[in-house]
Amino acid sequence: MLEIRDLHKTFNKGTINEKVALNGVSLKLEEGDFCTIIGGNGAGKSTTLNAIAGVWPVDSGAVFIDGKDISGLPEHKRAVFLGRVFQDPMTGTAADMQIDENIALALRRGKLRTLRWGVTKEEREEFREKLKVLDLGLEDRLSTKVGLLSGGQRQALTLLMATMKKPKLLLLDEHTAALDPKTAAKVLETTDKIVRENKLTTLMVTHNMRHAIDHGNRLIMMSKGRVVVDVKGEQKKNLKVSDLLSMFEHAAGADEISDRMMLGDN
Repeated sequence: MLEIRDLHKTFNKGTINEKVALNGVSLKLEEGDFCTIIGGNGAGKSTTLNAIAGVWPVDSGAVFIDGKDISGLPEHKRAVFLGRVFQDPMTGTAADMQIDENIALALRRGKLRTLRWGVTKEEREEFREKLKVLDLGLEDRLSTKVGLLSGGQRQALTLLMATMKKPKLLLLDEHTAALDPKTAAKVLETTDKIVRENKLTTLMVTHNMRHAIDHGNRLIMMSKGRVVVDVKGEQKKNLKVSDLLSMFEHAAGADEISDRMMLGDN
């Protein structure tokens, strides 16, 4: 479903700030795969998601979705295939618009805009039903401005909006990192439910080893812009944090394990 072939990306090439971000990243996901990506700061996790989304051109390599080479498409054209949730709860929604207006925008993404724009009574009923999935009481607050929601509520809403049109690929870029542990657990629970019920192919970046192990059917670990660990199936089901650390030390060296990643293993 998703295939990444030998992606390379270097920022500030030829300067003292030159940084190799992707160093031959290749990855193939089957339809319905839920793959978590873990690694230290600067490992290339978010850069990989940005390369898929077309935030900027890569130096070499290719990205395929459903066998279609999308490498030459600009970001706005790739958005047709993708749903995305970012780390910052303030990203992905319009703070000064109501909940129902935000959902309507997501639902009409890619459609022709007309002068007659508004949320119909039928749509509000549909939105209420979809919001019930989040179990946050938002179905009774459709006219509330999104800027008044908590970070967790806003991130859960963004997740719902990103998956309403069943994207070919869902990209989750540390979407619980800015939340407190209790709220993060709730959003992850909602993530699992939405991904499972919609059979979405998903890539989830995280710094938290426990989250990477507990969610999804596949796990890859990155270091210095390349994939150094790739586990799936029964091996992933039986994986422990200590096993993951051992794999990483063997593949990349103990000095590559960041403090932030270590702190995320609880």
